[in-house]
Amino acid sequence: MEAFELRAGDAIIPVGLRRVAGAKRFTLRVRSATRDVMLTMPRRSSIASAREFAERHVAWIQARFGRLPKPVRFEPGAVVPVRGEGHLIVHRPDQRGAVWIESPADELAPPRLCVAGGAEFVVRRVRDYLRREAARELRLAVGIHATAIAVTVASVGVRDTTSRWGSCSAIGALNFSWRLIMAPPFVLNYLAAHEVAHRVHLDHSARFWALTQRLAPDTDRAEAWLKAHGAELHRYGAD
Repeated sequence: MEAFELRAGDAIIPVGLRRVAGAKRFTLRVRSATRDVMLTMPRRSSIASAREFAERHVAWIQARFGRLPKPVRFEPGAVVPVRGEGHLIVHRPDQRGAVWIESPADELAPPRLCVAGGAEFVVRRVRDYLRREAARELRLAVGIHATAIAVTVASVGVRDTTSRWGSCSAIGALNFSWRLIMAPPFVLNYLAAHEVAHRVHLDHSARFWALTQRLAPDTDRAEAWLKAHGAELHRYGAD
């Protein structure tokens, strides 16, 4: 993809270019998941004109970036959501194991996501733990929904996607964003049902949505949650 970098104050912001045959003007979109800018432009326009357009709107871009939620690293003291509930990351260097959850004695305090080992391993261990939990719960949910409608699934994988929460290939390979483990359980369950329903209807027809609703009665609630809060999940685990 064509791209350039834009200086906005002390920051350097990556700008991706998307050429569209039917586009008649330049448009800008700040993407919270990837923390960059996408500039859509007519197919025959030059990169120089695209850069000039972005530079004229640098104040607007800065304002939009200023409203983005700040990234949260997987480090001690950070609070990250697990199954929709905030968990405090606590480093336990002298204990054995990898990552585990503890419930505090104080009922008002958040649960603890405890991480053993050296400080240099905390970020990776938290990320690996969340990916494993996402894969385990998604495979379980997919299995339940696939059995309910008697379809087969070739595989279930997790990735760090930014544009889609899930996908289903023509051969039945299902892939999901591991970040769904940070959402409430009804959201993860809905996404599993959504992709399993594509094993019957490879479209978004009325029949597809009826089947999805049958598998996951919380479909509308989950869609609303993702629209309101989904983008925020990408702020966690920044390197």
